[in-house]
Amino acid sequence: MATLKEIAEKAGVSVATVSRVLNYDTTLSVSDETRKRILEIAQELNYKTLRQRNQQTAKERLRFGLVHWYSELQELGDPYYMAIRLGIEKECFQRQIELVKLFKHDDSYQSEWLTGLDGIIAVGKFGLNDIQVFTSCTEHIVFVDSSPDEHRFDSVVIDFRKAMIEVLDYLIQHGHKEIGYIGGREYVDAQQLIKDEREMTFHEYLYLKGLYRSEYVFTGNFTAEDGYRLMKQALSLKKIPSAFFVASDSMAIGALRALHEEGIKVPDEVSIVGFNDIATSKFVQPPLTTVKVYTEFMGETAVELLVERLSTNRNISKKVIIPTKLIVRESSK
Repeated sequence: MATLKEIAEKAGVSVATVSRVLNYDTTLSVSDETRKRILEIAQELNYKTLRQRNQQTAKERLRFGLVHWYSELQELGDPYYMAIRLGIEKECFQRQIELVKLFKHDDSYQSEWLTGLDGIIAVGKFGLNDIQVFTSCTEHIVFVDSSPDEHRFDSVVIDFRKAMIEVLDYLIQHGHKEIGYIGGREYVDAQQLIKDEREMTFHEYLYLKGLYRSEYVFTGNFTAEDGYRLMKQALSLKKIPSAFFVASDSMAIGALRALHEEGIKVPDEVSIVGFNDIATSKFVQPPLTTVKVYTEFMGETAVELLVERLSTNRNISKKVIIPTKLIVRESSK
């Protein structure tokens, strides 16, 4: 069994930092990457806190699979799913649950990695082909950030529609009548387009208010690079919207860079609202107004659902909706 000193040496941090991370000290200012590295090293070395060492458990250790619909490279470009994964890892570590992680590779999964599991937590969006692979390994599956079959599987999601209405009401109340949308398009089973509730609500809500303009809608990938590219396209319009909703903070950061390059002042000339509230959102210039999604809590909730279903043999599925919150900073007015 490892010691705090051994973990600290391997992670390249102080013993005090390791201790605070492993005890989930919320006042500690440390990057997600450092936190992730410490947790992974501790898990690898099978470190146990004093409380865990004092707990005697007669039951066999659970083994969960964490299936991620992004590749590891894609995850670096959009930290939203990384935060959910860290929440799952933290909760499994606290509960002493073995976690097998599997990222998508070439639009498929190596199903042999999913054998011998008590349950699967599937993070992201999945099509019928993926679900067939998962159910061939276990019927105990929790989906996070999507709910492909709520009558059959547990899921943890957020209310995109309610979040979007809050954003649009905020912008309209601040006098914006020309509002742009920059978002992403995602697919499952290689070709099937996933309907994005943010884009759908943007269309429906503004259409009912007589404010929807199709030429103000730009879509690509959920990356900073595409946020930059799509904002450049928007800036070529004869009349630029006075505000933009951007469907991820990563895209919003790219959009801000495009605006800065063109000398357009934010928020004096254009207001920007993002989505997710990733760690860097408060440090960009200006700090980003965004919808806070409690991503780590989503991951923790998924683990709790799977443990509860296994322990109670519950037959009826649960769909847990996690609330969001609009965080107003200096990028909008």
